[in-house]
Amino acid sequence: MTINIADVSKTSSQIISEVERAVIGKRELLERIMAAILAGGHVLLEDYPGLAKTLIANSFATVVGLDFKRIQFTPDLLPSDITGSYIFEREKGGFELRKGPIFANIILADEINRASPKTQSALLEAMQEHQVTLEGETMQLPRPFMVIATQNPIEYEGTFPLPEAQLDRFLMKLSVGYPSLDDEQEILRRRRQRRQDDFDLRRVTDAKELTAMRTTLEDVHVDADIEKYIAEIVHHTRRDQRTAVGASPRGSLALLKLARAQAVLEGRPYVLPDDVKLFIHPGLAHRLILKPDLWMNKMAAYEVLDVITNLVPVPVIEGV
Repeated sequence: MTINIADVSKTSSQIISEVERAVIGKRELLERIMAAILAGGHVLLEDYPGLAKTLIANSFATVVGLDFKRIQFTPDLLPSDITGSYIFEREKGGFELRKGPIFANIILADEINRASPKTQSALLEAMQEHQVTLEGETMQLPRPFMVIATQNPIEYEGTFPLPEAQLDRFLMKLSVGYPSLDDEQEILRRRRQRRQDDFDLRRVTDAKELTAMRTTLEDVHVDADIEKYIAEIVHHTRRDQRTAVGASPRGSLALLKLARAQAVLEGRPYVLPDDVKLFIHPGLAHRLILKPDLWMNKMAAYEVLDVITNLVPVPVIEGV
């Protein structure tokens, strides 16, 4: 199945518009999540309770026609609760595999930092390799596969911060944010008119078409100067005096994938420097390990990236 860039842009816009029927006033956020879906990456949503993080994940799964599972992470959650396990069936006289919720297209890992590191690590192989290993047997996960994880930034009691190795596996880290006054009033108005809590969203595409849409990203041209621009930005994160550890090459690849996805969303067959700039914060901030004296400043990573963005010369692409 082959789809051109214009068709992918049109279908993506339809997906976002349909999700907007449930999630009001967050067009920019939804566009970034759509870019992550096209790029084939995972998203970490960090924000306060009640800001529609679960609704966003569920709505995208419904609209793109994918299987959706929600995992509520708690301190007593075990790795087998995620991946599944072999259960002895007395009637059959043998062990039978009972697959866990990880065997779905879109996984919502709710409050991921509430589970123990051992349980968090159960997601590592799935997120990176798109497979799980049970009793020495490797099983492929459904394609496409995506994890949308959430965590509460204000509660630390009973939580286990995500290790850097797992944070690095998220393509982006995003914040939902509170709605504006007008948007919140619109939420109330639509709920009153809908006469129910649930949303009736229509399916726009399916797994097969979405896989073809992802393949289209490979047709987006990336100029050598754009590649150098991405490499210089990431390289500067390692040289900055305020960082203990800068972004890895996985960060460079994340910017490349997201920039290509943004170009497709806008119906362009080529990447612009602005496509890269758009994802510097969400694509790199969570990959930086700052010096200890900056740990209390929640905006420090963004400030470092702002300085680097202003420092690195923006390439001029001829013929654009």
